[in-house]
Amino acid sequence: MTSILVLNGPNLNLLGSRQPEVYGATTLADIEKMCADWADANGCTISFAQSNHEGALIDHIHAARGVSDGIVLNAGAYTHTSVALMDAIASVDLPAIELHLSNVHAREDFRHVSYIAKVSIGIICGFGARGYIMALDAMQAHVKD
Repeated sequence: MTSILVLNGPNLNLLGSRQPEVYGATTLADIEKMCADWADANGCTISFAQSNHEGALIDHIHAARGVSDGIVLNAGAYTHTSVALMDAIASVDLPAIELHLSNVHAREDFRHVSYIAKVSIGIICGFGARGYIMALDAMQAHVKD
């Protein structure tokens, strides 16, 4: 059975109330429920984690080694700044998908840079909460190939 870590970074705990015009009205709990329902329907196990702290995210990535088959990572603003997260993903030898609720390429220039993309099998952005299901479908297909 495929096991996927869905890892969310800074400020994603505020989904639903933080800039709904950019990120939508769906809460992180709603997204986790949606993902859990997807997992039940697709014979997959999912673990969830969220932290506003870079080191805690790195700890979750390290802990996924030997436990999870892949990582779906919405690193939030750390996407554009964290060499440490990039190195952590590269170090665990697990496929990772970079995920964003908004289309980062239609936003400020600094959001066009991604350290996570350099070590990811793909990027999904701009589809709101549905992007999580897209990422899970893509990860499950990748792991099965």
